[in-house]
Amino acid sequence: MNGAQHILDAFHRHNISTVFGYPGGCIMPLYDALVDDVGVEHVLCRHEQACALAADGYARASGQLGVCIATSGPGATNLITGVANAHRDSIPMLVITGQVPSGLIGTDAFQETDVLGMTLGI
Repeated sequence: MNGAQHILDAFHRHNISTVFGYPGGCIMPLYDALVDDVGVEHVLCRHEQACALAADGYARASGQLGVCIATSGPGATNLITGVANAHRDSIPMLVITGQVPSGLIGTDAFQETDVLGMTLGI
């Protein structure tokens, strides 16, 4: 079982049936697993910010956890406005982003961004 399959297993255990996302490089293993999974509906958004805002709206309307998915770098940074909005209103949201391989963190690798550092203040 790989990391993507563990994430899908957690979705099933916690009754997460809808996720909002925009695919890209570092998050593709999760998307590959989502293709074969019939228990989780993926809503493809046109922009990562829309993913976060849709997950926020979904959580508000349904009372369920809002989940958004994006790739590393610009994909992750584009989520921030929606994540901050949900946080300020105490809306439950799970945000999953890709990241460069561990050995490349801190090397200015392609699309490397300090996602944790960016979101610490939220």
